Amino acid sequence: MIDRLGDGVRRELDRHGTTGAMAAIVEAWPAAVGEAIARNAWPARLARDGTLQVHTSSAAWAFELGQLSAMLRDRLRAPLGADTPIALRFALGPLPSPLEEPKAASSSPPPEPTDEQRVEAARLVAGLGNEELRPLVARAAALSLARTAADRSF
Repeated sequence: MIDRLGDGVRRELDRHGTTGAMAAIVEAWPAAVGEAIARNAWPARLARDGTLQVHTSSAAWAFELGQLSAMLRDRLRAPLGADTPIALRFALGPLPSPLEEPKAASSSPPPEPTDEQRVEAARLVAGLGNEELRPLVARAAALSLARTAADRSF
């Protein structure tokens, strides 16, 4: 029963003529347009007139890609041949979630402040009136100075 239902749905989709073309477009899209564009624009649907509707991450991307639509359509022509859309239309819309998980923040311990950084931190908090708070703020300032210095040393 499930197989027959799937065949029926596929048959109905094929009747509109865009199922195979859309699958081919989605498969070819990243290589044809490049990684940066593929992260910010994704094929959404193929209209009956053959226009490919592409969702973008922002209106700025939609505008820029609209200016490049002829070039992008030509890039799609090589892998798609006869299935190449006749036009591309870009608009702000939802994009698929990225396949890769964002890299987690470094789990390495923060760098230890140098003596110079500790002296600088103590100088910075010397005017703080609260005697209990001053050493805590000085420690935080020294750690911040150490982290900033470590971030700059590539």
